[in-house]
Amino acid sequence: MLLEDYRKERLKKLDELRERGIEPYPSESERNCKIQDVINHFDEKQGQEVCVVGRIVAIRSFGKLVFLKLRDYTGEVQIFMRASKEDGPKDMIGVSDIRLLDTGDFIEVTGKVDKSQTGEISVFSDYVKLLTKSLRPLPEKFTNKEERYRRRYVDMNVNPEVRERLVRRSRFWQATRDFMNSHGYIEINIPVLEHTTGGADAQPFVTHMNALDEDFYLRISHELPLKRLLGGGFEKVYDIGPRFRNEGVDDEHLPEHIAFEAYAAYENYEDGMKFYEEMIKYVCKETWGTLKFNVGGFEIDLDCEWPRYKYADLLKEKYNVDVFNPDREQLIKILKDAGVESNFDMTTPHLIDHVWKLIRKTSAGPYWVIEEPLSLSPLAKKSTENPLVTERFHPVIAGTEMGNGFSELNDPLDQLERFQEQQAARDAGDEEAQMLDMDFVEMLEYGMPPACGWGNSERNFWLLEGVPGREAVPFPTMKSKED
Repeated sequence: MLLEDYRKERLKKLDELRERGIEPYPSESERNCKIQDVINHFDEKQGQEVCVVGRIVAIRSFGKLVFLKLRDYTGEVQIFMRASKEDGPKDMIGVSDIRLLDTGDFIEVTGKVDKSQTGEISVFSDYVKLLTKSLRPLPEKFTNKEERYRRRYVDMNVNPEVRERLVRRSRFWQATRDFMNSHGYIEINIPVLEHTTGGADAQPFVTHMNALDEDFYLRISHELPLKRLLGGGFEKVYDIGPRFRNEGVDDEHLPEHIAFEAYAAYENYEDGMKFYEEMIKYVCKETWGTLKFNVGGFEIDLDCEWPRYKYADLLKEKYNVDVFNPDREQLIKILKDAGVESNFDMTTPHLIDHVWKLIRKTSAGPYWVIEEPLSLSPLAKKSTENPLVTERFHPVIAGTEMGNGFSELNDPLDQLERFQEQQAARDAGDEEAQMLDMDFVEMLEYGMPPACGWGNSERNFWLLEGVPGREAVPFPTMKSKED
């Protein structure tokens, strides 16, 4: 049968239910027990009457006997129904009317807990109450990626591992919050709409606010508003929430995703590396129960003290690139030889960054890469030992940068000069260069304490979960399509 035929058949059942005075979409339920409690505490529940609810995932009818498989959020249980000689309540459905129920329907069942003759834990009841009539049948298999992403609610029912993954995603962020809160940080939600967007090299989305008749950007980073809070007197702050980058979609990038950023006054990048190494280990342990992972062919063990390597040393050793006196033609040749497809009209710092990514992608880690060049770090403080590099740090795990942190730049004149360089690059056509944010410079002129900042996105979760980004979010953005 076609989907349209199934739907017409169920619509007829819907009409018949209403003709019999049965409300197919009641507003309340009397549930007093979850299915998992019936299964896990059978010895206590045996012989007791319970009221459970859930979606019918299987129906087997044998004349006067009917077996339903009922699923709620916590698990599945068998419902054992036997034909009764007595008329049931008007709003209930018995064995004689079982044809009015379909897989996908939500029902409420009140009955005694026991085991069937085959030893299966069951709830025995003569009648069930309909809570929701399903008009479309759930498929037995659901494997087409585009359809799965587009109808995620179906995907979660047919492929329960998708829902379980989202539970881990929630646990990932909860563990992050728990760790930060336990170390004296305060979560403060900052605006999504910004007049001037910054804090990252990314192309923003633009929207229009009718009330002010002005265009705004959707934030690409949490950084600058959180640092304004440090200027306002806070010492430890963070935010977890969505950010938006108008870029392509691939296994490691989604234009809309959840990100985390934190800032601590009176700390530097040395303090940050120790703190965030501990945080990442804590979050992994709480989310997956282990510090050992197999990701993309890399065997990863986070349970160690992570070594540190200087950015310039890595490029010099691997490709003989001098990041302080770069040869543009050499960089382009390296990228072409590696099969990188581009028109290569990007800035020289971006070319260097693309060469670095060739090294990163082959790195198992974990390790810290430190002291990124000044040209690649417009918001980081210069190193006191080498003014050509910054006090910046990235953890590299399984070929990916798992975060970004640095000693924050709080010299307003230095910051203004770097903003002006970025704005000039933007005016010259680099759409990912940062904008000149004079309000932020003004804040720095009032004074911001020395600080360490850090940020990571849910890409960390995708990576260690071993799935592409669209598999790890509830409703991935898709091109519009109506059926």
